Amino acid sequence: MSDARTTVAKLLMRVESGGSYSNILLDHTFAASELSERDKAFAAALFYGVIERRLTLDYVIEKNSSLPFSKLDKNAVIVLRMGLYQLLYMPSVPESAAVNESVKLCKKLKLFHAAGFVNGLLRNFVRQGKKLNFDGLNPAERLSVEFSCPKRLTEKWTSEYDVESARKILEASIGAPPIYARVNTTKVSEDELVGLLKKEGIKAEVFPRLAGCVRLEKTGDIEKSKAFKDGLFHIQDVSSQLCCLTLHPIVNETVLDICAAPGGKSFTMAELMGNNGRVIGMDLYEHRVKLIEEGAKRLGLRIVEPRVNNAVSFNEELPQADKVLCDVPCSCLGTIRRKPEIKYKDEDVSELPRLQRAILEISSRYVKVGGTLVYSTCTLSKAENEGVAEDFARSHEDFSPIVQNVPYDGAQNSFMRTYFPEKDGGDGFFTASFRRVK
Repeated sequence: MSDARTTVAKLLMRVESGGSYSNILLDHTFAASELSERDKAFAAALFYGVIERRLTLDYVIEKNSSLPFSKLDKNAVIVLRMGLYQLLYMPSVPESAAVNESVKLCKKLKLFHAAGFVNGLLRNFVRQGKKLNFDGLNPAERLSVEFSCPKRLTEKWTSEYDVESARKILEASIGAPPIYARVNTTKVSEDELVGLLKKEGIKAEVFPRLAGCVRLEKTGDIEKSKAFKDGLFHIQDVSSQLCCLTLHPIVNETVLDICAAPGGKSFTMAELMGNNGRVIGMDLYEHRVKLIEEGAKRLGLRIVEPRVNNAVSFNEELPQADKVLCDVPCSCLGTIRRKPEIKYKDEDVSELPRLQRAILEISSRYVKVGGTLVYSTCTLSKAENEGVAEDFARSHEDFSPIVQNVPYDGAQNSFMRTYFPEKDGGDGFFTASFRRVK
């Protein structure tokens, strides 16, 4: 496992210096590494775990260090985070191994000056019973430490929802996310796909709450599976699938997917339409439009038309549509468990609602009278969700909010729906539905 720990330390250093998304970085590293499958599994758990729990780990370091946190060597902090993560969250790792391997790692990384400090801090933490001390913290601060989430987010969620709802959101944001697939029903049934995947050693079961959805485990490199290459499914979170069902496209309709790349929603809608009609899947960038094209070809979905388009400019060449999906760029706070570094990005998202509203405004102009418009995000933020939807409803007499039936237990009976991970099983997601009335 020592090579796995060295790999993780180097990856974390790259993330810390502003590298690419963790999942992309890890995939590329594993593809080029000679680590065993066992070591890869350990490395992945440790790598994602340290990123996910960074604030908690730093809190422990700060509480147990004789030096101010800001004065500590950044790479020594990474080694400490790894050691503490193993002590707190990896019960299969003996305490002695977590400490000793951290000291060895310091030496491998040429952090000779830090080895004694790392050894002392970790051993002292073990002697104290590995306890987290929340004394003196208010509810938002405690949630921040307990679930390693910046205070600006815990304060946001405790004020926009409540403390208990915020806790549930945060509990669901930690740990390995579920993997769902959408069955390509133009080629195969749910049960047939499950059987084929099991023959390939992939654990699969029909997701009972949603027709056409399968839950996967032990996927390995799923894109190498025969079922994937044969276009029998695509990976898509259950909330994203529900978004498509909310729009409810049917055979022979014209559907616009405004911000479509990499294409999952376009594919699901084409399948719901039985591969009959027209789905125009658009994105601003050609290389992302290429992803839609490649996915549609693999799945055999001939009605998907990939197209480069700027969502904030009206395009007279686009047809008037029966259904328009406006899934806008957002802060992605509903997908933290998939990309944990999102929560640490201290970017100004205050202008996002303005952009989202601009895209929704343009998108609405493509809807036929009697047609349906669905606005959606993969975030949990009232300004980006209810704020944008309610503002659009207030300023558009030509659109009426409507309740679209969704075949899913617990879906709110409202034109606006928020899907929460702990309640609905998928990522945090929001939809708002409108019908053009004049």
